[in-house]
Formats: sequence, structure tokens, C-alpha cells
Amino acid sequence: MNKLKKSKSLILKLIAALALTFSLVAVIETSNSDASVQTVQAARKLSKKEQAAKRWIAQHESGGKYNAKNGVCYGKYQLNVAYLRGDLSPKNQEQTADNYVYSRYGSWVNAKKFWLVNRWY
Repeated sequence: MNKLKKSKSLILKLIAALALTFSLVAVIETSNSDASVQTVQAARKLSKKEQAAKRWIAQHESGGKYNAKNGVCYGKYQLNVAYLRGDLSPKNQEQTADNYVYSRYGSWVNAKKFWLVNRWY
């Protein structure tokens, strides 16, 4: 009987630990998606300098064409097609480009500076 109680106690502890793990994963995923939404929302309020740098990069990457192709890169900002996750729409290209630039460079102006030195961003 004592072994049965210990086994039940262990099983309950394992179930509780799994439940806690799953809820933490859900919180982390929610936080990450919230950060992406905030990044995209911030991108919609670009200064004139940011807008100009973004246009400049688009022109130099694809001539401003959403359907431009170059190897594994696609679209107006010549993003790796894997970043677009199967959604080649202009809206997704804009959002994905903003997320990429803000996470990697902090701004379109910084991305342009990098592009001028390296001829890619």
C-alpha cells in the first residue's frame, strides 16, 4: 500500500511539472508574438528618414518589385524565402522585412548604412 501511495505521489508530481512546463511555453510564445506585433506596429510609424532608407533598400534589392527572384531570395526586400513562411503577399513581405531589419539592425537607416558597406543587408 505504501508503494502505491509513493507511486501516485510521483505521478502527480510529474503531471504537475508537465503542466507547469506547458504553461511556461505558452507564455513565452505569447510574449514572442506580442513583440513581433509591436515591432510591426512601430514600423508603420516610420520617420521620413526611415521611410527613405526602406525605399532605398527596396530599390537596390529588387527595383521595388514584390515578385523579384534571386536564388533563395524573393520579393521587394529580397528576403530568404524561408523567412516568408510560404506567404509571398506584399503585406507579409513588408511585415517580415520590418521584423528582420528591426531585430538585426534596429532601424532601416542602420540597415542602409550596413548595405552601403557590404552591398547586402
